[in-house]
Amino acid sequence: MASELKHETVLLNEAVDALVTNEAGIYIDGTYGRGGHTRHALARLSPLARFIAFDKDPLALQSAEQLAASDSRFAIIHDSFATLAAHIETLGLTGQVDGVLLDLGVSSPQLDDAGRGFSFMADGPLDMRMNNQSGQTAAQWLNQADVDEIALVLKEFGEERFAKRIARAIVAARDETPLTTTAQLAALIAKANPSKEKGKHPATRSFQAIRIFINRELDDLALVLEQALQVLKPGGRLVVISFHSLEDRMVKQFIQRKEKGDPVPRHLPIRDDMVKRELKSLGKAVKASADEVLRNVRSRSAIMRVAEKVA
Repeated sequence: MASELKHETVLLNEAVDALVTNEAGIYIDGTYGRGGHTRHALARLSPLARFIAFDKDPLALQSAEQLAASDSRFAIIHDSFATLAAHIETLGLTGQVDGVLLDLGVSSPQLDDAGRGFSFMADGPLDMRMNNQSGQTAAQWLNQADVDEIALVLKEFGEERFAKRIARAIVAARDETPLTTTAQLAALIAKANPSKEKGKHPATRSFQAIRIFINRELDDLALVLEQALQVLKPGGRLVVISFHSLEDRMVKQFIQRKEKGDPVPRHLPIRDDMVKRELKSLGKAVKASADEVLRNVRSRSAIMRVAEKVA
């Protein structure tokens, strides 16, 4: 069953070590997945702690509800982390949160379940929605979008060099037969893509780009970064694990911007201690160890950044 598919949590100890600074604190996992980080954190927390998780995926919700039934410190919210601030305000916890963890991208159970349509490794319906109970599927979008729109998504979100060529092939093929399966799309892209990267399927970038677009992943990331800062208390930690250069760039630039403070005209006589700085970066970007990459090849692209809210 899809819900029983194996999931190996990436940077498990590193993320929880960075996140948990107060055993009795309040913590948020914006991407529950199958609860690896959440359970590991709960094992370190006291009975006084609170832990709130978010996830859009109905199967993740099932796993989280089982945990909530057995641990009164934990609660799950079935929603995108882009709504984080509103939910935390409703709970009366704004400015009181000790740590926010975001493990971005798609989880192993989602990738490994052919029925979700995220992967070209096994044939399945061309869906790609993280919440497969609402919204537009990848098939619906690909069968109606024009060449320019498809090419823009492939280029912007997949950094695909042959975006226009692939987009034209998609539109030409769907005019003959509507796109409905992952194997159909993967074969089409492989044929249209002249690049043969060693160890990488030619459809990798395109599938990634379509998934990011369908799920508004970068838009939601921009929203949640600002909201995480809003809900954290001074000294609270923001821990973000990304798997894609665009995501990591957004996180890195957000931390740098909040660390530097608002730009001030050069001629104004403002002392350094008067500049409003909201975050402090903690250490360098963390990557998975060689041992972890051997155990779980998907961890090889993971990058974790940690920042602390400044008082």
